[in-house]
Amino acid sequence: MKDLALVSNEKRYSGKYVAIRSLKNKKVIAWGTDPLKVYEQAKKLGVREPVLLYVPEKDEVLIY
Repeated sequence: MKDLALVSNEKRYSGKYVAIRSLKNKKVIAWGTDPLKVYEQAKKLGVREPVLLYVPEKDEVLIY
């Protein structure tokens, strides 16, 4: 079965925003608590359109 996780090692990034190169290349390239800073850091690394995600803390409930 194909791995559906968007971010591996979720404990390391728990409660933080992460930027990955794309939905195909899920390597985390930047992370932190401020989504704008994480996005800008990814752009500085040369990623044209980084994908920004929030990794919830254990047992954290998110409602959209």
